[in-house]
Amino acid sequence: MPPPLANPPARIKVQTVHNLCSSRRASIPLIDAPGPLRLWHLASLDAPTVAVVWALGLAWTAEIHLPLWMPVLVALGSWTVYIGDRLLDARSGIRAEALHDLRERHFFHWRHRRVLIPLAAASACAAAIIIFAFMPQAARRLNFTLAAAALAYFCGVHSPRPPLRLHFISKECLVGLLFAAGCALPALSHWHMAGAAHSSLLPLALPIAFFACLAWLNCHAVERWESGGSSQTTVASTALVAAGSFAAWLLASSYPRSAMLLLAAAASALLLLLLDRLHERLTPLALRAAADLVLLTPLFLFLP
Repeated sequence: MPPPLANPPARIKVQTVHNLCSSRRASIPLIDAPGPLRLWHLASLDAPTVAVVWALGLAWTAEIHLPLWMPVLVALGSWTVYIGDRLLDARSGIRAEALHDLRERHFFHWRHRRVLIPLAAASACAAAIIIFAFMPQAARRLNFTLAAAALAYFCGVHSPRPPLRLHFISKECLVGLLFAAGCALPALSHWHMAGAAHSSLLPLALPIAFFACLAWLNCHAVERWESGGSSQTTVASTALVAAGSFAAWLLASSYPRSAMLLLAAAASALLLLLLDRLHERLTPLALRAAADLVLLTPLFLFLP
């Protein structure tokens, strides 16, 4: 009686096909980001760009004209925070000899830390000068509240012994909420100072809430990609696209600007879904940069 095969023919066939597909996928040349896009991401210029575009987009939605110092403050604050975050991540990874947890942006910051640290300090000083020279007292309270929340998150992430661990909310969700709040603060502060407390906040609140979900989706997808797998956010991306389109349809007649911004956000969610489908064809750096690039869809609202 002949001994049974270790692998039945059907299983051998499936494994052979799988190996052929894997080798074919590995032979596909990966698409890298062009030089300017690489620098935009590596130098942490992506986050300030997204923050300013969305701060202006939210203000445009509420028909608010922001003074120049407000978007400048958003850019300086977000750039300082992201440089500090990446430098601290790099230092922690190097000290713990966990280089596999670091990405190209971390190594870039660590190599150029003698330039980036003074620049970040100058950026923080410039932001502080703007706050005390131009920001009204009422708006400072809102900004200091957000700054305190961001500082608590920063300490919780980078402290050797975090004072508090929130098991019921993910890091990506916290980042999305804080980032969206920072982008919305100029419009909300101006809306409050203009005495619009009796007008409806709905046309501004819906895009803010939607952008917070979009920022979470961006962080979640990037974290999954960088951990070596699919983001598994197809359901969330599809839900955001559908919700944004439906909300835009509801608001189109009463608040056309809010509807247009929601459509721009839905387009970003759709592009993130497309990136998830194509993530195996892009280099990690190109994928990370593209994930932030697709959040700039509100720029189309400013075209003449």
